[in-house]
Amino acid sequence: MFHLPIAKTESGREGRAQPRSVRLSLTDRCDLACVYCRPNRSEGYLERRLDLEAWSTMAAGLVRAGVRRVRLTGGEPLLHRDVVEVVRRLGALSLDDLALTTNATRLTKLARPLKDAGLRRITISLDTLDPQRFARLTRGGELAPVLEGIEAACAAGFDEVKLNAVVLRGENDDELPALVHYAWERRIVPRFLEVMLIGEGAKMRDRVVPAAEMRARLADLLVDEPPEREHDRGPARYVRARHDPRRKVGFISGTTDTYCKGCDRLRVSSDGVLRPCLATNDGVAAEQAARAGDVVGIDALLQEAWTMKPDGETFRGCTEESAASVSIRAIGG
Repeated sequence: MFHLPIAKTESGREGRAQPRSVRLSLTDRCDLACVYCRPNRSEGYLERRLDLEAWSTMAAGLVRAGVRRVRLTGGEPLLHRDVVEVVRRLGALSLDDLALTTNATRLTKLARPLKDAGLRRITISLDTLDPQRFARLTRGGELAPVLEGIEAACAAGFDEVKLNAVVLRGENDDELPALVHYAWERRIVPRFLEVMLIGEGAKMRDRVVPAAEMRARLADLLVDEPPEREHDRGPARYVRARHDPRRKVGFISGTTDTYCKGCDRLRVSSDGVLRPCLATNDGVAAEQAARAGDVVGIDALLQEAWTMKPDGETFRGCTEESAASVSIRAIGG
């Protein structure tokens, strides 16, 4: 069994690091089937998912346990019928950050209600600006509604809008400059992700474009300096624009340079399993406690799940053999 990293508490005593960031997979359903996420469009879904009241209990238990940053994911979270109310209830808790990741197919109508409900930041997945390529990568998706959703997000006035693009060699790796300009023109922060070797992504080892290569392709747009992480903002490393320091590009390198060390992230699947790591199938079932309204029980189950957290000093995330058997679509990568 792996052991948790040891951290210093405020009093100077040694103790286990605690989860401060959680990703809630509201649903495993999705209206797209991206080639690095799902094997096909007809893949089955979970039989049971948490309802609104169970999610409310789950969130309260997580906050009681010390979680301060929450991101809603899927599948596609905007397919959840109560997504706006979930955001409203989370917004009433003592959170430092409340964010959501979406494919934006339904964002045109939901951007403003989500902002009004308390959502602070939003990240939108967009791998290409070419309609035919988009349809191929998503197995039949339409680009136009996504672009409309992005415009709606920009108009809604979120604290921050980010754009995530998974880069595939021989597919969309020629679009990096175009995606950067598209994002910067809208005051969006573009971020480029290496294919994670998890689930379907594990079959695409030959399609990985290293973050260092991505940076090289954008050398004329970015300053020549080491990329830096932002405090309490996940694993992305950012580089400033060469001609405008207010702009930047992020890189997420989970394959060539893992970021397991110091990870304070926990995931909750849509059926209520507390998952301490993206790259393993380990977890603790918390559905019963969530449906029973047992906030204290959620806290205790989180502590149990956290003992399963791999040691980031030796564990190498999605490069581990265990990652290939994980279905990323069910836990919101």
